[in-house]
Amino acid sequence: MLARYASTPADGVTRVDYARWKANATDLAALDGWIAAAATRRPSTMPRDEAFAFWANLYNALTLKLVLERYPVRSIKDIRSTGVGLDPRQFAGPWRTRLVTIEGQRMSLDDIEHGTMRPTFRDPRVHYAVNCASIGCPNLPLRAWRAASLEADLDMAARAFINHPRGAVVLADGRLRVSSIFKWFREDFGGNDAGVIAHLRRHAGPALAAGLRSATLVAEDAYDWALNDTSPSARA
Repeated sequence: MLARYASTPADGVTRVDYARWKANATDLAALDGWIAAAATRRPSTMPRDEAFAFWANLYNALTLKLVLERYPVRSIKDIRSTGVGLDPRQFAGPWRTRLVTIEGQRMSLDDIEHGTMRPTFRDPRVHYAVNCASIGCPNLPLRAWRAASLEADLDMAARAFINHPRGAVVLADGRLRVSSIFKWFREDFGGNDAGVIAHLRRHAGPALAAGLRSATLVAEDAYDWALNDTSPSARA
């Protein structure tokens, strides 16, 4: 389904043809079926890489389902969380809605990413594996994550994002602008600007690496919450 509906055009931002997917009842049912099958599995018994791939794939599948159910929307942030009482964070997006039961625990997207993946794996590349259906997010993979190739695929995803202007760019005046991911989750990237820059250097290609040689501070951050949709009208 990823291969059928997701693509990466020349600008390097992977987009999803939500309109075409939503119009295909068979593939909508197939996505529901994949999620239902995943819910019968026991990630606590899996080896590390298999568990990582399981959680990342589940997160991405649930996100796609959320958007498809409510499409057309201009941003995932237009979808509010439900079933969370008076929590004001319900208005900031759907991440607190409990969507699936895994090993007897009812879980939201926040539970998967922040309650499970980040503390369990302690790997900053979690942020390149899960996709929040936004232009500013690291790309949705064009195939499901797989344990056998996980390490290489995560490094490739990190390089793709960091070397794209959404990830990091050295401005004409020498200042460094980064994705807001590196600000929101600074603790996963060393806890300070030096740690963030060290992480960027680890995955930087030649052009970015040259600009980072003299970088010591992050000057600004940015993030685009527009839906990662192939339809120009939806992004207008």
